[in-house]
Amino acid sequence: MSDHKHEHGEACNHDHDHDHEHEEFVLTLTDENGKDVEMVLVETFDVGENVYALLLERENPEADGIILRVEEEDEEMMLYNIEDEEEWNKVEAAYNELVAQLDQE
Repeated sequence: MSDHKHEHGEACNHDHDHDHEHEEFVLTLTDENGKDVEMVLVETFDVGENVYALLLERENPEADGIILRVEEEDEEMMLYNIEDEEEWNKVEAAYNELVAQLDQE
């Protein structure tokens, strides 16, 4: 996890065609209405043995993000919903701690 924050103001004329060392990782998820939503992976964090990813809507970064479990299968990154309530509670606690740390920087 890096301390580097990359934020764009509204008047950003940034050229996104060049190689970024913090390349945006975008994936498309389908919401409960069957609509495709582009999500950007903004943070990953570990809880116990597992890795979790925080995703925010690309078009609406102010909306609540979602947290998914990251697993590697055949060298591909797969994302899974957290079904287990006990697991979710641990992840939520770790995420809140992470946010608190970022707020203090």
